Amino acid sequence: MAEGRLNLEPEVLEIFQSIDKGRNFLLSGGAGSGKTYSLVNVIRQAIAENPTAQVACMTYTNAAVKEIEERVNHKNLNVSTIHDFLWDNIKHFQKELKEALITLANNEEVTKISIEEIKPVPDNYLAILPDGVQYKEFVRIREGIISHDELLIVANYLFKKYPKLSSIVKDKYKFLFIDEYQDTSKAVVEIFLTYFNKSERNNIIGFFGDAMQSIYEDGIGNLDDYKGYEAEKVNEIPKKQNRRNPKLIIDLANKLRTDGITQEPSADPKAPNMVNGVIKQGTVLFLYSTDGDIKKVEDFLAANYAWDFNNSKETKELNLTHNLIAGKAGFRTLMDIYDKDHVLSFRDRIKKYIKDNNVDTDFSESTFGDVIELLQLGKDGRELKEVLPTKAMQTFIDENTGLYDYAKSLKYFDFSKMYVDKDQLLDDKKRDEDDDNRKGSKRDNLIKHLFKIQNNISLYQNKKYNEFLRATDYKFKITSIASKKSLKEKIENLVNVGDKTIEQVIIDADEKGICLIDDKLIDFKENKEYLYNRVRYVKFSEFQKLYEYLEGQTPFSTQHKTKGAEFDNVLVILDNGGWNNYNFSNLFLETGSASVFDRTQKIFYVCCTRAKENLAVFFHNPDAQVIAKANLWFGEENVIAI
Repeated sequence: MAEGRLNLEPEVLEIFQSIDKGRNFLLSGGAGSGKTYSLVNVIRQAIAENPTAQVACMTYTNAAVKEIEERVNHKNLNVSTIHDFLWDNIKHFQKELKEALITLANNEEVTKISIEEIKPVPDNYLAILPDGVQYKEFVRIREGIISHDELLIVANYLFKKYPKLSSIVKDKYKFLFIDEYQDTSKAVVEIFLTYFNKSERNNIIGFFGDAMQSIYEDGIGNLDDYKGYEAEKVNEIPKKQNRRNPKLIIDLANKLRTDGITQEPSADPKAPNMVNGVIKQGTVLFLYSTDGDIKKVEDFLAANYAWDFNNSKETKELNLTHNLIAGKAGFRTLMDIYDKDHVLSFRDRIKKYIKDNNVDTDFSESTFGDVIELLQLGKDGRELKEVLPTKAMQTFIDENTGLYDYAKSLKYFDFSKMYVDKDQLLDDKKRDEDDDNRKGSKRDNLIKHLFKIQNNISLYQNKKYNEFLRATDYKFKITSIASKKSLKEKIENLVNVGDKTIEQVIIDADEKGICLIDDKLIDFKENKEYLYNRVRYVKFSEFQKLYEYLEGQTPFSTQHKTKGAEFDNVLVILDNGGWNNYNFSNLFLETGSASVFDRTQKIFYVCCTRAKENLAVFFHNPDAQVIAKANLWFGEENVIAI
């Protein structure tokens, strides 16, 4: 046995037995099993046994990258997101990148990469690019700029076409470890487990994750097609322990697992779910009512089980969508602007009609109103219906006639290009001030600017004065005690936002020198005039509610976002919010389409296993069969009508 292996946990020891045989491996562990702990130990041991070898570790989020870097600080270790890893290994092959983009743009089956109006794209189309093909937060294929989705397609194409690329990466890294593998794109797994095999070089690829926690549509979900006992297959090593959840939650979670792993309480007496060497029991409750009043549920849990919904670190309420949370958390107006604007829906309907019907009229000088009028002219019946608003759109327009009239006055050329999506409001990938080039954040430049303002306010309010001084644009003016005193007066005046609108606070922060209006915001106001004019009149205090929600300072979270987190008390709201990808009734009744059932089962598993002490599930107006299944899963004594 290699030196230092004596003290390794059994699963890690098994991993190194796999490595000794030159076999790729998969560590499968349920929620709370300590997969990251195992990953860290595997990295440390791999470096200890191979002091000159380079190790790459890929994971899903920048937060996970940071965590692993902090746990294993070694010059031979390269930790990155999968996207950054792939880009680092293909970005120097510019000739091949340009050829790949053109080939893919000419392939009608590849819908995500295209250069509209140029068919076919000539071979030399990207020949003269000042900076070559680039990877950024946005997509402009015409200029050779790709983003996250396109990067995976391009990388897959290159590794498939050029086996030498696999050899280069294998030579560079003796070990490649992929964390949260279930969230990894199929295109990426294909690179590592199919195209890498075309190279004669040797290296080890290790996967860490849990098939039951694959809750993202674009993830591979499982490695069933690659697992097996043969030498060329991936060797699966199960990790059955659970260090997080009390016994009743482990029992419930095991009823939901479908991958053959039955979790067991950890044998470690120091595990978080153990007290004096004995597993905690915890509580699991299935609560239901006919009126759907969640406030009653919260009051019941507070009165009978001492839950504190004011403590966002201990207690979380998990909803399926941001829309279900927006009203409760206080940012309904902003949510509706970014997600329920049917003037924009009608604009998209008009755009689609123009494209589908190859309308070649020059609209460059026309307003949106002109375009509508022209397309509707002389049409009736079915033809006219195609260029009229749908019933839902018309209802919205009737309720917002001023907004619709304003939209009709805008230049169609600019208005049609304006992209609005709720991710631009809600994306919460953390961004550091000195990390502006990092990929991943979808926030638009208006929301980023508002975050900068509120970040200044929060730092000051929380007495983090040094961080505040570094963050504020006023820092360049601080030359004396008098200037510090002036800054204090300005920020204290800014803190009291009262009923000020978003625009008033933007101007206020700029005039006070706290957060200057920059070129990005000016550009946003010019290019997204319609959106800016909708947001500007919203009270800044509503944006502050959004800020608190995205910073985890409220008891609310979406069920997807909570993956990887843990809390003492977890309330799961079983309401699909109109999202047809999920159906909680079908989960309990084991009916409906297999894909919806599977998706719902996995999100429910993730939610239940966040609880370190107590779990409550609320179901609005369940039928008798749902209650019967709840009795089986939760125990009759834990199924309570509110």
